[in-house]
Amino acid sequence: MNKFASYLLTGLICLVAGGQFVQVITRYVLEIPVMGLEETLFYPTMWLYFLGAVNASRENTHIRANVLEIFLKNKRQVTILAIIGEVLSLIICSWLTYWTWDFTKYSLRVWKESPTLYLPTFYVDVSLMIGMVLIMIYTALHLWNHIQDLITDHDQTTKKEP
Repeated sequence: MNKFASYLLTGLICLVAGGQFVQVITRYVLEIPVMGLEETLFYPTMWLYFLGAVNASRENTHIRANVLEIFLKNKRQVTILAIIGEVLSLIICSWLTYWTWDFTKYSLRVWKESPTLYLPTFYVDVSLMIGMVLIMIYTALHLWNHIQDLITDHDQTTKKEP
């Protein structure tokens, strides 16, 4: 899965960067803009954005401001703080996923098309839903791992005490 995600994200970023390069060269150097290139680049750009967020959630490498960890004394307190953070993240992700579900239903019902090439925008809009569901799953897995760490740490400390 790691290799697949890595190759997919690399392919998407190369596609977006290559498309932007072509856009700059044709528009500003050759002065002949490619009609509809922005519309076609919107698809891989949105998928790159949300799959990148999913990847950061999977790897647990989101940017965080862990200021409170400085003041905590032991691993148990840090784990409890991580559990609180994951629960809050899960609540917010659930709310956003509910929102994106409504938007996805709307997008499917309306079936909008891009203005120039008449490409269905549903395939861009569904990236929101898929991304939020996957982020929520990985957040739940991280929460589960933190709870397991807390239980394991608690079991080890109770065994050490006579």
